[in-house]
Amino acid sequence: MKLKGKPYVILICVTAGLGGFLFGFDTAVISGAVNFLRTQFQLSPAMEGWVMSSALLGCVMGAALAGYLADKYGRKKILMVSALLFIVSSIGCMVAGTPSFLVVARIVGGIGVGFAAMVAPMFIAELSPANWRGRLVSVYQLAITLGILCSYLSNTFLLQYASVHVLENCDGLNYYLVKEVWRGMLGSNMIPSALFFLCLLFIPESPRWLVKENENKKAYKILERINGSVEAAIELLGLKSTITTENGSFRQLLEPKMRIALIIGLALPFFSQLSGITTVMYYAPAIFEKAGFQSGWAMGSASVIGFFNMVFTFVAISKIDKWGRKPLLIWGFTGLSVALVLIGWLFYTNGGSSLLLGSFIFYIAIFAATLGPGIWVILAEIYPTKIRGRAMSLGTLSLFLGSTFVTQTYPILRESLGIGITFMLYGLALLPAAWIVKKLVPETKGKSLEDIERFWEGRHKDENEESALPYEQTATDHPKSI
Repeated sequence: MKLKGKPYVILICVTAGLGGFLFGFDTAVISGAVNFLRTQFQLSPAMEGWVMSSALLGCVMGAALAGYLADKYGRKKILMVSALLFIVSSIGCMVAGTPSFLVVARIVGGIGVGFAAMVAPMFIAELSPANWRGRLVSVYQLAITLGILCSYLSNTFLLQYASVHVLENCDGLNYYLVKEVWRGMLGSNMIPSALFFLCLLFIPESPRWLVKENENKKAYKILERINGSVEAAIELLGLKSTITTENGSFRQLLEPKMRIALIIGLALPFFSQLSGITTVMYYAPAIFEKAGFQSGWAMGSASVIGFFNMVFTFVAISKIDKWGRKPLLIWGFTGLSVALVLIGWLFYTNGGSSLLLGSFIFYIAIFAATLGPGIWVILAEIYPTKIRGRAMSLGTLSLFLGSTFVTQTYPILRESLGIGITFMLYGLALLPAAWIVKKLVPETKGKSLEDIERFWEGRHKDENEESALPYEQTATDHPKSI
C-alpha cells in the first residue's frame, strides 16, 4: 500500500533531509582529523586554513551552479548528483597522499554540499503544506545537526578504537582505522552518502517544478497523493495561475519588486556565518584542547556541543510556525552576539573550562533554536517559483562565502589576536543583522508560497504604503517602506 497524505510528505522530506545530514557530517568530520593533518603534513596556519576551507570553496561553486541546474533539470536529479559527489569525495579524502590531493577531494565534496544545501530545503518547501512548511524545512536543519553529532561520535569511536589497537598489525584496514585514523574519519561519509542516493530513487520530483515545465498531469498525481483529489485540483489551479512557462533569470532578481527579497537573501546567510558557527564545527576539539582539555575529553566535549545542537533544533521545529520567522531571527542574532562576547571574554581572561563549556552550550543552543533553521526557511520561502532556484543559489552562495571567509581567516586571527579577541569580534559583527531583520524581513508564517509571491508584487505597486500579505497581520509583520 502506497503512503499518502502527511506520512508521504514526511517520508519525502526526511529523504531530502539526508542531504542536510551529509552537509553536517561533511562539515564537522574534519574537526577530528585536523590535528593529525597538521602534524602529518606540517601545515602552516595559512595552509591549515586552506585545507579546512577548501570544502567551502566547493560549496561556493556548487551553490553558484545549483540554482540554474535545479531550475533546468529538476530538484531530484541535482540531489542525486550531490549524493554521488559525496561518495567520490569520501573515497578521495580517505586515500589522499598529499595536502593538494586532499584539497581537491574536499572541493568535490563541497560541491555536493553546495548542491544539497541549496536544493534540499527548496525541495522540502515546495512539497510542504503552508501550515507546517516551517517545521518541515526545519527538519533539514535538524538533519544537519544530527550529521554533525554523528560525525563527532564517529570520530570519538574511531579515536578510541585506534588507541586500543595501536600495537596491532597496521596493514590493510588497520592502516585506515589505526595508523592513520584520520583517513577512516574522512572516509566514513561514504555510508550515509550511499544511503542518500538509494533513498532518492523512491521520491518524486517537485510538483511546482513540474508545473513550470508544463508537466501538469505528473504534478497532479503527486499533489493528489499528498492532499487528495479535491485539494490537488485546487492547488494545481493556484500553481498554474502563478507559475508561467517563462524561464526564470537572474535579471528578474534585480527587478524593483524583488530588490528587498534579494537583500534579505544575501545579507542574512552571510551574517549567520559571521557567528563563527563553521569555525566551531570545524575546530571544536582543537578549541577545547586550547582551553585545557585533554585530547579525548576535547573530542567528547565537541560531542556534547553536537548533542545540544541537535536537541535545541527540536525547539525551532516545534515553535517556528507558532512564533514566526522574524522574532526568531532577531533574538537569534542578538543572543549569539552576547554568547560570542562571553566566550571570547572567558578565553581572554582564562576562565574555567567548565564555564567555557557551558558558554559554548549556551551559544549552540541559541544558534540551533534560531538562525540554524530560520535562515533556511526564509531562503526557501521568499522567492517566486520561476526564480527560486537561482535566488536560493545566490543566498546559499552568500552563506558559503561567509563561511569560507571565517574559516580561512580563523587560524590567522587565532595566532595573531588570540581566540578570545577573535570570538568577541564575531559577536560584534552580528549586531547589524538584527537591525536588517527588524527593518526588512516580512513575517511569512502560515502563508502559501504563492501568497508570499503576491505580497512582493503588491508591495511594489505602492512603495509608500504598508503592504500586507493576504491575511490578518500587525504593522510589525512586514517591512516598512524604504
